[in-house]
Amino acid sequence: MSSPRTTGRRAGRAPFGPSLPRSFYERPTVLVARDLLGRILESRIGGLPTAGRIVETEAYLGPEDGASHAAFRPSSRALFYGPGGIAYVFRAYGLHFCLNAIAGSAGRPGCVLIRAVEPLAGLRAMARRRSRLASARNGLGVPAESLTSGPARLTQALGITLAENGADLRRGRLTIRRGRGRPLNDIAVGPRVGITRSRELPLRFTLRQSRFVSRPRLS
Repeated sequence: MSSPRTTGRRAGRAPFGPSLPRSFYERPTVLVARDLLGRILESRIGGLPTAGRIVETEAYLGPEDGASHAAFRPSSRALFYGPGGIAYVFRAYGLHFCLNAIAGSAGRPGCVLIRAVEPLAGLRAMARRRSRLASARNGLGVPAESLTSGPARLTQALGITLAENGADLRRGRLTIRRGRGRPLNDIAVGPRVGITRSRELPLRFTLRQSRFVSRPRLS
């Protein structure tokens, strides 16, 4: 982890382009979930600059989607029906935090779960956070491929907690930047994972062959 890419200074210079505008998010949720692949999730939480390229997302739709919090978690609905580009953070199973971006056109609420990112900057800070929380590794460090390969892992590595719930992703200490995006033929599509309701819907999107996605990998 001694490469210049692992230092916090690169995230400080943020050569990742401008933040995504609200109009990016206020489109059909499935389109937003696809288009977030290749974008850059940047965190300055705790004064530690970290960043990663988004390589895996899942779309969650409105009340018609049985797995969406808009359908069965009333406390989330104020955010779901609000403006796009807002962070929705919740605690899963009472243990881990998950980061979502509110998306959807007017009258069609939804969100996109950020499932995995490819670490780009601040890897040392990410590894310290993950090693501190991943006791099974006895503080010996975490491989780069495992730092942020899953929704709970990435929030641990980037320092994301419920304090970021409701944050504007266009500015502040948690931002999604333009990056380069990815062409459609670089995107694999499959069913969502880790859920029981509406699990068969093909609403999980990954960068094809990325080694930083969570498992199982889509072909």
